[in-house]
Amino acid sequence: MRRVLMMGPVIGLALALSGAVAGAAMTASTAARADEERRFTPKELRGDFAALYDGLKSAHVDLTAFTPKTELDRAYAKFQAGLDKPMTRFEAELRFEEFASLAHMGHTRVDFDYAVWRDYRKGGGKAFPLSIRAVNGRTFVAQNLSGEAAVVPGDEIAAMNGQPMADWLARAERHVSAETPYMAHSLMEYDFAVYVWVELGAVDGFDLSLRHGDGKAYSLRVPARRLDEMKAFAAAQPAPLDLDTPMREAKILAGNVAYLRPGPFYNADAKTGAEEWDVAGFKSFIDESFARFLAAKCDRLIVDLRGNPGGDNLFSDVMIAWFATRPFKFFSQFKVRVSPQSTAANADRIKNDAEAAGPVSRQYARMYAGAKNGALVDFEMQPAEPRSGQRYTGKVFLLVDRQSYSNTVSVAALVQDYKFGTVLGEETSDMATAHGAMEKFTLPVTGIQVGYPKALIVRPNGDPKPRGVVPDIAIAIPAVQTAADPVLQQVVAIALGH
Repeated sequence: MRRVLMMGPVIGLALALSGAVAGAAMTASTAARADEERRFTPKELRGDFAALYDGLKSAHVDLTAFTPKTELDRAYAKFQAGLDKPMTRFEAELRFEEFASLAHMGHTRVDFDYAVWRDYRKGGGKAFPLSIRAVNGRTFVAQNLSGEAAVVPGDEIAAMNGQPMADWLARAERHVSAETPYMAHSLMEYDFAVYVWVELGAVDGFDLSLRHGDGKAYSLRVPARRLDEMKAFAAAQPAPLDLDTPMREAKILAGNVAYLRPGPFYNADAKTGAEEWDVAGFKSFIDESFARFLAAKCDRLIVDLRGNPGGDNLFSDVMIAWFATRPFKFFSQFKVRVSPQSTAANADRIKNDAEAAGPVSRQYARMYAGAKNGALVDFEMQPAEPRSGQRYTGKVFLLVDRQSYSNTVSVAALVQDYKFGTVLGEETSDMATAHGAMEKFTLPVTGIQVGYPKALIVRPNGDPKPRGVVPDIAIAIPAVQTAADPVLQQVVAIALGH
């Protein structure tokens, strides 16, 4: 069952921009493209916005779980009244996503056209040159690509352009589809420069107030930088921790501790030529990895899920089956809202993408055919079985962080709830009990796609609270993560001590 919260260009930035700010943010090439695009009339926009809200109310498993209906209705009326000028599709996406984000769910969203940002950067556009880490409402420099040596990674950014950074986080948080501020901040860490750009447009620099680790305050103007400049500054610095290269890795660490980084639970590397949901290559990698660990007689295994975007349990079950001690599944309840939108999306998938559809989509089709629209139906799934034959019987340690998302969170919750292993790291920002199984419907005039969760998925232990996986052993993740990977070193020490 796919629970994918894709990152980067499709995280669904709900950019609440006025026409003036949107225009300032766009490059000449993008502006020219927008001029060539159709501009939808206020009447057309209001019609599609009504279709957006009506569609969400019809198809969403529980649209008002976190935001009362009265609040959404007031916001809807305000947004409708504000649709009083012609807009391009891009501008409409920005406005519609702002409303979708008010549901406070990662899977309720209108995805921002990330190509606008890419065009801006490729065209020489300058941007905020610091990557950030947000911790408990405070903002720290994770990487400095400004060329200003005074800024040290790990320094706290107290204010920007005279505004406290807490206010900047709050401004950005309005534009992110996320259940909690913690999750919103974790998503911002990928694309904070984008938020600054759409808020301020193209600017030459930023007036920052910062504090060193010793508490000493200082201020300076940090120049905005082009993409090529940032790449040059990055090349001159020590390499940061890279958990994406290689995408999947299996090795044996000091102390004969097995280490497995499975990578995304889908085929993310187009170079392999594998279909996105074809599990064969992943299964071969997992089986070969565990065979190596068994041959080396490793009795401790670390599964590194930091920064993992998730994917499909068809993949993750292959891994868990190697060390599971009893049948398992990633939920205790899986309740699906039946709707015309979900039925149509499922039928389209079966018709046009047989690989993605598979037997699960056909099971959905049978379920939809036997239920009335609006009904909340239990989706049934047989438990996965532990692997027959050789299995890994040593101790298992799962390492997670705030950027372990979607199906990765399900894996951590499953391992914790079934007591298949020990979870370490920091609390995940994505929910263990979640509104997920996202589908999309298309608005009739603009063609904008609206994402929504059709299901409530309750973690295996039955806890309905919307919260991330809380590690059995907490490990603080530093703002600056170096290639030496001190977090992994701590996990190895813990594993050897158990």
